[in-house]
Amino acid sequence: MGDNTFGTKFKITSFGESHGKVVGVVIDGTPAGLKFDLNYIQSELDKRKPGQSKFTSTRKEQDKVEVLSGIFNSITTGAPICLIIRNQDINSSHYEKSKGLLRPSHIDYVALQKFGDFADYRGSGRFSGRITAGFVMAGAIAKQILNIFNISILAYTKSIGSIEDTEDHSVDNLEHFIRLRENSPVRALDLELSKKMEKEIEISKNTNDSVGGTIRCVINNVPPGIGGPIFNSLESNISKGIFSIPAIKGIEFGAGFKASRMKGSEHNDPWTIKNGKIRTTKNDSGGIIGGISTGMPIVFTLAVKPTSSIGIVQKTVNVKTMEEEDIKIEGRNDPCIVPRAIVVVESIAAIVILDYLLIEGIVPSVLED
Repeated sequence: MGDNTFGTKFKITSFGESHGKVVGVVIDGTPAGLKFDLNYIQSELDKRKPGQSKFTSTRKEQDKVEVLSGIFNSITTGAPICLIIRNQDINSSHYEKSKGLLRPSHIDYVALQKFGDFADYRGSGRFSGRITAGFVMAGAIAKQILNIFNISILAYTKSIGSIEDTEDHSVDNLEHFIRLRENSPVRALDLELSKKMEKEIEISKNTNDSVGGTIRCVINNVPPGIGGPIFNSLESNISKGIFSIPAIKGIEFGAGFKASRMKGSEHNDPWTIKNGKIRTTKNDSGGIIGGISTGMPIVFTLAVKPTSSIGIVQKTVNVKTMEEEDIKIEGRNDPCIVPRAIVVVESIAAIVILDYLLIEGIVPSVLED
């Protein structure tokens, strides 16, 4: 119960499976009066869809968004919005052939323990990264509303394998970096490092392996005072949403784990006055203290694991015979999931921030021209 619903005021319910008819989302709590930009939602989905480059799955899906409810005369009505995309390029033959073999680091065993033989094993069913298309559709609406309040979000590839962008990019002009990022097939900001990251993915792909990486996300212009102590922590709710993205294995805010090697005098962010507003001279806290926003950019970094589906022969167990066997996974899989996850990370961030702003009454339930 409730496993597929997230949020308080801006609430999303995810539905669909990787090899089912559709993947979609129901969004409850969108303020009435928002001009509905279907083209923008589609452009966001296009960043996530498979088959967009040689570094992604070869599954060919249009991922064309369809509106089922909540929009009238291209304006939100305040009613629940239902958006779907249809699954078209479905090939379940590989999954039928290997049924009973537990794919290493996949959900086969835990899904079997949780749901028995009733779980949809085709393309990992509900556990597939494909369900994140619903997050992106909801996030695109949230971004449009946040944009009205001058809140912008940028995620980018910080590292692929051993290749890392250590530059602390200025967050003053996120639009500039968004344009820069879209010139990189791996969605990095440094185009020289991008070429090295591309090579890293290509090496893994050519050896039937996969590679992981890290994603950095920056949220600008969130007002101070958003969030709360203990179980209402802004960090807690961002983390909950982020860990709903398959393949995410870690998150840190600001200096993160580096803070464990720092002294208090190094980690503390001194307060100052800038342009008549209270700010900090640096931002090792990542824009959140005590679970509440400081007014500084909210900054967090994510660890993304290597894709579990690889073409190398691995050891496993056949649950039908209860014997150990070898498995070689076939199918259309990403050698690195990081580039496609960028827009999903931004979408979750937008959903969480908008939810908080609606709770705080900063965003009204009716948007007036």
